[in-house]
Amino acid sequence: MRAVVVERYGPPEVARVREVPTPTPRAGEVLVRVMAAPVASGDARLRSGRFPKGFALPARLAIGIRGPRNSILGTAFSGEVVALGEGVRGFAVGDRVSGMTGMRMGAHAEFVVATPAKLVATPASVTHDAAAAVLFGGATALDYLRDKARLTAGSTVLVNGASGAVGTSAVQLARHFGAEVTGMTSAANADLVRRLGAGRVIDYRETSPDELRASGERFDVVFDTVGNVSPASGRPLLTDGGVLLLAVAGLGDTLAARGPVKAGPASESHEIIESVLALTADGVLDPLIESSHPLDQIADAYRRVDSGRKVGNIIVRPTERA
Repeated sequence: MRAVVVERYGPPEVARVREVPTPTPRAGEVLVRVMAAPVASGDARLRSGRFPKGFALPARLAIGIRGPRNSILGTAFSGEVVALGEGVRGFAVGDRVSGMTGMRMGAHAEFVVATPAKLVATPASVTHDAAAAVLFGGATALDYLRDKARLTAGSTVLVNGASGAVGTSAVQLARHFGAEVTGMTSAANADLVRRLGAGRVIDYRETSPDELRASGERFDVVFDTVGNVSPASGRPLLTDGGVLLLAVAGLGDTLAARGPVKAGPASESHEIIESVLALTADGVLDPLIESSHPLDQIADAYRRVDSGRKVGNIIVRPTERA
């Protein structure tokens, strides 16, 4: 099969398409033909070896010193079942499915092996592109807002980085839960963020989170999807009983997160994946696909992610040829 292989950390050009053996599903596994997969910020960090502060050494020890041991990246996908390992129930060859692979990765390829625990049937009204696009950001936003913050109607929410994959999902979900949403993004993306549900948009080039704090602004939930808010700078933005969500936190902030500060990896449970796809089918979540690419254009996709100006999601279609 064709797959994007990253043998060493580096710029987008280190991601190269190669012929590799097609995986064989073991007992309890499902082999899926990948129709679409997102190229997410997490993939870009793993490709480049640039990890949040404090994570560089432990991440390289766990993932690989000079490059990722699992050299085929990609942690979310949508596709069709082509083979079942022994003992798998609930799926059949030809089923449309979507899922996540966690640190096993492997989704940037024509085929990927997944476990039923992280695999769900894709709703008939949701395309492969839409399913793949919404999974990474949607799952992160849903876990942080619903489960970590326990967001309720009438709450005030600040989403920092409101036009990215996680941010666009966070704005939509917060509005769906009945919150009053303020989005921080560039002026160029203000109209988009308003359309997604933000009642107010702040241009981050004009007003920083620190300046918001100095002006006396307070929110029930502050959701940082960028990585430029710390517990020290974020807590003063909270109302009494407020919650600070740090989706991209350094090691120290992650280890110290307690009480009103929530950090760490988002859940990839079966329920989370199923809920995100159901919300997409119901029209609550717009996947917002900025662009799609065949595998041969993976470097272009990574360059856009690395720019920090990506709006929504970028996907690759492994079975499509340039």
